[in-house]
Amino acid sequence: LKFQQQAHERLVLTFGLQDCALKAMAFVTKQDTGAKTVIKGFLTGGTQAALTYPTEYVKTQLQLQSKANPEYKGIMDCASKTIQQHGIKGLYRGAGVRIVGAGFQQMFRWGAYTNLVNFARDEKTGKLAPSMNVLCGLGAGICEAVCAVTPVETVKTRVTDDQRRGTGNYKGSADAIVKILKNEGPMGLYRGAFPTILKQGTNQAVRMPLQVQIFTMISMGDDTKKQNPFYNGAAGFLAGCGSVFLTQPQDCVKSRMQGEAAKELYKGTVDCAKQMMKNEGPASFFAGAIPRMVQVGLTSGISFALFPVISQLLNTVM
Repeated sequence: LKFQQQAHERLVLTFGLQDCALKAMAFVTKQDTGAKTVIKGFLTGGTQAALTYPTEYVKTQLQLQSKANPEYKGIMDCASKTIQQHGIKGLYRGAGVRIVGAGFQQMFRWGAYTNLVNFARDEKTGKLAPSMNVLCGLGAGICEAVCAVTPVETVKTRVTDDQRRGTGNYKGSADAIVKILKNEGPMGLYRGAFPTILKQGTNQAVRMPLQVQIFTMISMGDDTKKQNPFYNGAAGFLAGCGSVFLTQPQDCVKSRMQGEAAKELYKGTVDCAKQMMKNEGPASFFAGAIPRMVQVGLTSGISFALFPVISQLLNTVM
């Protein structure tokens, strides 16, 4: 009898957690559409980018260096050498376009995700099936990759690579945009678009439903914690770290394709991947994985923590 009672309690808990998970993002409601979502996403993205940019810079530098003849021994070595040579501001090289771009990135991400979620919800129950949550995340990732991430990442990578090489081609992000458009046309900003779309699509297809599952477990299905920034941030951090394992190879290829010398070195995305495997081995696809995990975990955690807070603030004025 005691065994049957324990089994019943476990069954109730399991179905309770699954039912909670069906409600999509813990803090995304049917009212999260239109102008509010756009503003929330922009403010969330810009804030988290400003706080975490140095980790993004170090990650990019470690990915751009050759595995055969590396310039940096690791995260701390890269950060310390950058500060010695360029000062603290060196860690913020290309930050301007990244901060603004991150605002647009999350504007497109949350705008696409919330609208797709509202379209995919069950009309009778208002719930979202886990499989549909994955598809909504995938759609959001593709949308942000095409509309914001690819051009922003191209400029950021070109500017940081220019500093690393000491070629002095660009004075900053704005100068880089003007020169890229002048010399290569609009498509110059979309170099590495295919691996970026793969990376962002996979990112959000994994991260959105994973955040829901982790949040559900740590909150034990308590609906009163849906707007809690700590629980949402913790779940977002773990979901961000988890998504890195599936997207690091795409991110490494993307960084190589967006580097200053990419046009001379690679014929395309597939050729880049082949050369990396042939010349540097499988490890080259996971270069900068640790700083990226830190960076993605932080940005994801901050984003998921900030979004409901900004939502509550905007709800008081809009």
